[in-house]
Amino acid sequence: MNVKIEIYTKEYCAYCLRAKELLRIKGMDFVEYDITGDHLKAAEMQQRSQQQTVPGILINNVPIGGCIELFDLDERGDLDALFEISTVTPASPLI
Repeated sequence: MNVKIEIYTKEYCAYCLRAKELLRIKGMDFVEYDITGDHLKAAEMQQRSQQQTVPGILINNVPIGGCIELFDLDERGDLDALFEISTVTPASPLI
């Protein structure tokens, strides 16, 4: 299972920077959508992430909230669990 992480951000947003930095530290790839000044992308974010503020974060198309919720997932170990599931490769057969 691959984990797909999407994050809607704005320039100069400290919460956006913190969320992206956590994902980078964890070695997790993500797709970033900068919605600064883009009203259509902002509306898309509100619909998809069910949030009015950035960052709007989705994991496997499921809205998880923003920066605080991302850090909560990490503190519980759930973020690492998601990443481990996505990087597990089948064991090689014994010969």
